[in-house]
Amino acid sequence: VFIAQSRASGSHRDVEDEELTRIFVMIPKTYTEEDLREKFKMYGDIEYCSIIKNKTTGESKGLGYVRYLKPSQAARAIEECDRSYRAILAEPKNKSSESFEHDYYSNSMRPELRGNTLPFCMQPEFCSFEKAETRIQEPVSKRLSVISRLPFIQEQLFALFDLVPGLEYCDVQRDPHTNSGYAVIQYSTAASAIYAKYKLHGFEYPPGNRLTVVFLEDGNDSSE
Repeated sequence: VFIAQSRASGSHRDVEDEELTRIFVMIPKTYTEEDLREKFKMYGDIEYCSIIKNKTTGESKGLGYVRYLKPSQAARAIEECDRSYRAILAEPKNKSSESFEHDYYSNSMRPELRGNTLPFCMQPEFCSFEKAETRIQEPVSKRLSVISRLPFIQEQLFALFDLVPGLEYCDVQRDPHTNSGYAVIQYSTAASAIYAKYKLHGFEYPPGNRLTVVFLEDGNDSSE
């Protein structure tokens, strides 16, 4: 499917087969190229691995490429690797890496959940909110509470909020008397929490059941 989409996208010209062997992945910033190779060698013969780094600081951006010898190996890696890597087929090399990184963050991570579209941008610090939305009157924090009239399933709620990067934990609690749902969500940055609230407050999950998402005091200075 990825190969077919690549051939049908862009200028509608055929993508060279060699470009069907390179995948683009999101990785921890601590990964070395050897770590990346070790994680993906089980899917096929790797020609090379590379990590995208900040040109000024030399620090990893948390993104990398893995090039296989065969398109089938790249397809297997995309299909079978852990979903946290968010693996996709890489764009041809004639497209700048900066442009592809932007597209990867803003376009390829638009999952549809049970009929609802979530246009998540994977760099919440740089997302363009409407001006009115940025005038947040309430105290913000890295922690959110989620309330629902229906009970939550831990794995499903984690998967939903993990669409915004930086999720640290998801703690689902249940009131045995009311059978309603309650959970505490925490992100690594306030920016991620703000974006999660912006997108998921009022979201119907499952359809017909609106989520209430509010900030919880986390003890940090919210002014930053």
